[in-house]
Amino acid sequence: MSLNPQLTADGRLQHLLTIEGLPPHILFQILDTAKTFEQVAQQEIKKVPILQGKSIFNLFFEASTRTRTTFEIAAKRLSADVINLNVSASSQSKGETLLDTVDNLCAMQADMFVVRHAESGAAHLIAAHVGPGIHVINAGDGRHAHPTQALLDMYTIRHYKQQFHTLKVAIVGDVLHSRVARSQIHALTTLKVPEVRVIGPKTLIPRHVEQLGVQVFHDMNSGLRDVDVVIMLRLQNERMNGALLPSRDEYFKYYGLTPAKLACAKADAIVMHPGPMNRGVEIDSEVADGVQSVILKQVTFGIAVRMAVMSILAGERGRKPS
Repeated sequence: MSLNPQLTADGRLQHLLTIEGLPPHILFQILDTAKTFEQVAQQEIKKVPILQGKSIFNLFFEASTRTRTTFEIAAKRLSADVINLNVSASSQSKGETLLDTVDNLCAMQADMFVVRHAESGAAHLIAAHVGPGIHVINAGDGRHAHPTQALLDMYTIRHYKQQFHTLKVAIVGDVLHSRVARSQIHALTTLKVPEVRVIGPKTLIPRHVEQLGVQVFHDMNSGLRDVDVVIMLRLQNERMNGALLPSRDEYFKYYGLTPAKLACAKADAIVMHPGPMNRGVEIDSEVADGVQSVILKQVTFGIAVRMAVMSILAGERGRKPS
């Protein structure tokens, strides 16, 4: 029996809940599979019949536009039947428990759940509850994890930089509250990126984050020096308790990415952001719209990556490499 609840006994992906603990070959399998699906977007009819007859439920208990929409597009391009649960009008608002809601949807022959929830561990709870033929994808849980965002970020990095083993990557901003940052750090270290840096004010950097294999910087110019990839993070105002910043203007002055600060990185460095962006807070518009920005390409690649995850979970492309 597999010790990792995300994997089957023979090492195939059963659920995608977190990057942490996944072996490198699973990450590369997803990235390689996504490459094949990138071509689907170029076709006149943007559909393949891989998940025809499968029912995928999007359970978004937390607001999202970009993630929910790309999951829906990905599932429809795989020919799945997609059901978006209107949580505000669902039985949850009437007092039904999360697992009772899931049980009722399983009774409707659900094959896969895509779950976003404000509570850390919600997707894990559902995965432990459902039967063996049902798959769960974590689309973001509390401060904990956002694995498909990290995977599409890795796909973007590989697209532009080809290899991981020579790179210096900087993650900038509100690392403390960011589930994206945690998943990115686990992905980058699993893929053997030799130097991962986190940059931000002391109030927004987790204690002991160095134990995850990263270097900590509090000065942008020093932290960005000679990096190949700059990943900006959104200020997670909705998850902050108390005043951790003097002001947004002050934050932008020291940690907003401007052309002058970006000049410290390598000349061919790429700039990423998981979105949504706060222009003039985390990033200057001149950088966000500039030649080094690959932010919109991240969104495009996200569809192919989420197609890959769904197809692998459904067993269509899920065989462990020999």
